[in-house]
Amino acid sequence: MSKSQQVQAVQSVESARTGAGGRDAARPWGRCGSARTSSLVACAILWVGAGIGSAQSLDWDGQSGIFATPTAYIAPSGAKGFGAPIVAYHYIDGGQVLGGFHQVSVTVGGFDRLEFGYSRDLHQEGNTPDLSILWSGGFNIFHAKLNLVSEKESKQGWLPSLSVGFVARTEVRNVGGAMQGKDTTNADFYGVATKSVTQLRRLPLVFNLGYKVTNASVLGLAGNAPNYKGEAFGAAAFVVKGPKRCTLVLGSELMQEPRNVSGLPSAVIPTTISYFARFVPSGAFFSGGTGWRAESPRLSFDFGLAQVAGTIQPGVNLDARHQFAFGTSYAF
Repeated sequence: MSKSQQVQAVQSVESARTGAGGRDAARPWGRCGSARTSSLVACAILWVGAGIGSAQSLDWDGQSGIFATPTAYIAPSGAKGFGAPIVAYHYIDGGQVLGGFHQVSVTVGGFDRLEFGYSRDLHQEGNTPDLSILWSGGFNIFHAKLNLVSEKESKQGWLPSLSVGFVARTEVRNVGGAMQGKDTTNADFYGVATKSVTQLRRLPLVFNLGYKVTNASVLGLAGNAPNYKGEAFGAAAFVVKGPKRCTLVLGSELMQEPRNVSGLPSAVIPTTISYFARFVPSGAFFSGGTGWRAESPRLSFDFGLAQVAGTIQPGVNLDARHQFAFGTSYAF
């Protein structure tokens, strides 16, 4: 069976599940709604693993931030020009159904207020018939972020860093796009606040809270949502000094998702939750408003583990219950 025939088979099954008069049309998947969610979330929940920390570490979309969500910090640069580029690589082992996801990114800061960059998502296909064909070879990601207020501008010391930004994705042919046989686009528009509490010298804390309006399902890895929806995201972490000069950031991250997916009206997407660790071999320091910066060499490693999905319905197992994610960033 060709790939187009497989996609048509998936569409036929989905139409039967949601057809008029069918039980699923009124009560999609019944009590298995959250499990059904996993089939679409799985492609992205896997990645959700790594940490907060340095403004020189990039997230999955290529922004300075955590593994899946941005912080208000920006890539380093001077007040009158552009900084050196930051490059990153991220990988998610999605298992036999979803396959592997690779992400390469480059980001540049400018005028001590903004950053912008490009990422390319590269997908390694899974080997499960009828399901793996819903994910394509990859797509483009463009992003930009503007810092409105930095922590160093607070005379009282309580003001967080505040930023706004956007992410635009093109050539997305996942799930709904694969079913329709065409490229799609989606975007995020967000505001985010980040605060580092450094009064506890031996245990600094980092808090991140944001809100985005998006029509992307799981950062585009599960295709598009039917409409733009407002969703929250956030994270909390603590920073500890390790052996010699290294720094370790440990914490948890969450990201709400639009509840539905284009092409699969019965799907229900849950909030993404992860536990993460970021390792900075040469050590990191807080720079008073522009985030946590690594000492030279400016290198960081991200590791994560997330519970994704096992059996999403009788006879269908995504085999993605505990997925490993890895990322590394280097600032020139």
